[in-house]
Amino acid sequence: MSTPISNTTLDQLFNNARTHTHWQSRPVGDDTLHQLFDLLKMAPTSANCSPARFVFVKSADAKQRLKPCLSEGNIDKTMAAPATVIVAMDTRFYEHLPQLFPHTDARSWFEGNEALIQTTAFRNSTLQGAYLIMAARSLGLDCGPMSGFDNAKVDAEFFPDDRFKSNFLINLGYGEANKLHARAPRFRFDEACLIA
Repeated sequence: MSTPISNTTLDQLFNNARTHTHWQSRPVGDDTLHQLFDLLKMAPTSANCSPARFVFVKSADAKQRLKPCLSEGNIDKTMAAPATVIVAMDTRFYEHLPQLFPHTDARSWFEGNEALIQTTAFRNSTLQGAYLIMAARSLGLDCGPMSGFDNAKVDAEFFPDDRFKSNFLINLGYGEANKLHARAPRFRFDEACLIA
């Protein structure tokens, strides 16, 4: 793990990877989604709390359930994507800490502390969604992460028991590279960073 990965791999994960909005009609198989999860779950979260939960919206019925929750500008690209991931967070993630972080009583850190629960769930489910993007790219998939939806509607439709809360969405598939816009600018190091 101390050897840098190749420039080709860096290009696939970062330099040439783009946010896609147009999709080929190639499906994303369930086996690929299992691989995707098995990769992302290995990345770190606070006390291994792993609060993210993922709904892979693939079927025509599930897509129709998601459609009314989307902002107008996100409907066409989401309906065309082979899969859309609802990245959500488990608001009672700490109940699993005796299994996931067994060497201390981490559950007690969270019980009754709603502010800490919400902050931890949101931060770490966001991290896990980012890990999903990198895992997807490593498997040859393209991604289209987005906000632009009604969280309350998604939660009512997909998480009616109120335990899980949606964070953001990611369209997954094989993008149409010829339909990409020119890449938007990025900051230089000295515009965004300070070495103290």
